[in-house]
Amino acid sequence: WQGPFVLLTSLDSDMNHILALEMGACDYILKTTPPAVLLARLRLHLRQNEHSAQSKGIQAATITPHTTLRFGTLTIDPTNRSVLLGGEQISLSTADFELLWELATHAGQIMDRDALLKNLRGVSYDGMDRSVDVAISRLRKKLLDNVTEPYGIKTVRNKGYLFAPHAWDDEPHK
Repeated sequence: WQGPFVLLTSLDSDMNHILALEMGACDYILKTTPPAVLLARLRLHLRQNEHSAQSKGIQAATITPHTTLRFGTLTIDPTNRSVLLGGEQISLSTADFELLWELATHAGQIMDRDALLKNLRGVSYDGMDRSVDVAISRLRKKLLDNVTEPYGIKTVRNKGYLFAPHAWDDEPHK
C-alpha cells in the first residue's frame, strides 16, 4: 500500500493510539475532531506523502476518470454507473456492472474465471465456484445476448469469457 495510513476512530484510549502509531499509522484521529480540522490533517498527510514520493523519484499517482465505453448500440458509463442498450437504460446490480466493466475494458481478450474473481473480489478460483458463470448468464439476459449461442459475451471452452466488441453494432443478431 502506498500513501499515508490514517485511522479515524471513536476509540479514545492512549494504548490504542500508541499501538496504531507503532504499527505504522501516520495519524490517529478521533471522530469527535471537527470536520475542518480533519480535512486539514488529511491534506497535510497527502502533501507530506507527495513530497516524500517526489524526493524518492516516484511519480505521484493521479486519479483520472474512466471514459465512457461505446460498442455500437451499447454504452457503458462508469462515472454514472449506467448502461444503455439501443438508447434504453439497462438496470444492473453493482456486481453485474463491475463484471460488465471488467469484461468491456478487456474487450477482445479472453478473461478466465480466476482473473475475473481476482479482479472483482480479490479471491482465487477454486475450481468449484460457479458464481462467475451465473453472473455471466444474468448479464447476457440483461444485454439481450443470445442465451443458447451468445455473440456478445462468448464462452471460450476451457479458457474463459470473451467480450466481443463488435457484437452490439447496429445490425440485429439472430
